Formats: sequence, structure tokens, C-alpha cells
Amino acid sequence: MQQIKLNNGVTIPQLGLGTFRAKDNEAYESVLHALKSGYRHIDTASIYGNEEQVGKAIKDSGIPREDIFVTTKLFNSDQGYLKAKKALKRSLQRLDLDYVDLYLIHWPQSYELTADSYQAMEEMYLDGLTRAIGVSNFNFHHLEHLFETAEIIPQVNQVETHVFVQNHKLQEFCMKNGIYLEAYAPVASHEIERVLENETLSEIANKYNKSNPQIAIKYLLERDIIVIPKSVTPKRIEENIDLFDFSLMDEEIEKIDGLNRGRKLFPDPDNIG
Repeated sequence: MQQIKLNNGVTIPQLGLGTFRAKDNEAYESVLHALKSGYRHIDTASIYGNEEQVGKAIKDSGIPREDIFVTTKLFNSDQGYLKAKKALKRSLQRLDLDYVDLYLIHWPQSYELTADSYQAMEEMYLDGLTRAIGVSNFNFHHLEHLFETAEIIPQVNQVETHVFVQNHKLQEFCMKNGIYLEAYAPVASHEIERVLENETLSEIANKYNKSNPQIAIKYLLERDIIVIPKSVTPKRIEENIDLFDFSLMDEEIEKIDGLNRGRKLFPDPDNIG
């Protein structure tokens, strides 16, 4: 599995399993199967309501804790200095872990509230409760305002990124500031049919004997983006990690570049309460 070194020296597996909308036993079984299939990076969030199941699967996998990279997130209603500190401790209790590997602000709120939350996260990072900190769903202006008060540059910005919303300019801005872009919904989530039916992806997939979703994920990996496809289907979980026996040609990457439309499937970060 390809590893990426973040700006604080911590390494993160470039490909992981997302658990958005995975509930109860479904979350447990998908995480356990992913870990048995070679995944070492699991992404969850407090608002997903599945941290306990994720933590149990990690324990039951028998894989040493230090070999698994675990991400969770601070939700909007828990933002603020004191509330953020309490929120991470609750997440750790639900996960049954002493620390997480990455803690993210899930959505930007007001600049002041975000700054207060991030200050708490910096302190929890220094206290060893998380090995890395970052943000999610942040646009340019959210990051620029955070830079005014942050003492530690975020390690990651997790945003909706797929072949139809490619975020080249945001990635360039993040990388200039030492922040890795991380893609959620890498196969277009509830609009996956658009990926499955896309002729450009089908043409490339047929060449490599892969599926369209595999090509969509591979495209992001080759752009040095961290990718967390979500699935609860064992076959798809296995398929999504079977990506390291081929490389895309430059002309194929250019063709996929041409699919960019910029229409998001998820809410605009500026309109989240």
C-alpha cells in the first residue's frame, strides 16, 4: 500500500475505507472485511453514529493498533474550544482507542468558532490524543482565515473529489501550503451510475481489465490525493484496493481531466449550519 508522508512526518496509507452511512453491523462487517483484505486506513466521524462498531472491528481484526490509521471528525454542534476537547474524548471512548491518527473539523463554521475549535485540536495534538489534525470541506477562504490563527498547519483537507469535481486549483493551493488533499465520494457517491456509464472511463477500464470505479479511484491516486472510497459490499471493498498492478498513461489522465464539471453532489460548505 502506498504511504504518504504528511507535513508533520506522520505517514498515512493513501487508500482507505470510508464509512459514511454505514450503520450498526454493516459498519462492523465492512471495516473488518476491509482490514482482512489489506486496508490499513479507516475513516469515520462522530456524526456517522458508527464509531463504536468501527472500534470493535479494529479490535476484533487482531491487527496491531499501530498498524491501522484511524480518522474521525469533529461535527458542527461540537465546535468551540471546550466542546471540541470533550468531543474528541467521547469519540475515543466510542472507538475504544487511546488516540486517533487524524482528527478533522468536519465542516467550517464561523471563522471565530472554527479558530477556537482548531486551537483545541492543536492542544489535543500536542497532548498525543491525535497524531495529526486537519479540516474537511474547507475552501480557499476558510483555509486562509484559519492560517491567521493556527500555529500548526493542517495536515489534510478532506473534500468531495471525483472525476466530475476534480479540485485541481484547491489541490494546488493546499499543496503549496503543505496540506494533502483527501477525496471523499471518489466514485461520485449516490451518482455512481455516471461513473459506471461513462464511455471515457469504460474505454480505459477495458484496456486494463478493470472496472470504471477502479479507474476513477486510480486517477485520484496518481494525482497524489488520499482516497477513501466507501462500500459495505465485500466484493467492492476488495475491488477498490486492487489498483496497484497498473498505471495510467499521460494521455489517459488527460482524457479523464476532460470529465471535470465542477458540480458538487454534497452541500456548499458556505451554507452549512
